[in-house]
Amino acid sequence: QVHLVESGGGWVQAGTSLRLTCAASEWTFRPNAMGWFRQAAGKTREFVATINWSGTNTEYAASVEGRFTISRDITNHTLYLQMNSLKPEDTAVYYCAASARFYNAGDHELYFDHWGQGTHVIVSQ
Repeated sequence: QVHLVESGGGWVQAGTSLRLTCAASEWTFRPNAMGWFRQAAGKTREFVATINWSGTNTEYAASVEGRFTISRDITNHTLYLQMNSLKPEDTAVYYCAASARFYNAGDHELYFDHWGQGTHVIVSQ
């Protein structure tokens, strides 16, 4: 069974940066698409970014485009999210997701089969 473990969340001030990491344990699948989603208090979970199996294609939500960068280490089955110029509206629980079926994934949760437990990001003004 695939386990995804996020780390790197925390409480930061607006304008600063954080780097989230997602480590995949017991990885038995060929590297497929992976992504980041987030859920703010009282809101539904929303798409943040996705990356294809080789790391050559990425897609971002409009709200994070130009500030966040998704990347992956294929050898070590690790996913990253570099978050710069953080804003209070970025406050949320951030979830790592992995697809068991798609090399390239879109911005919908249905593409993804495995989820991490989430890591909290709080951005204060």
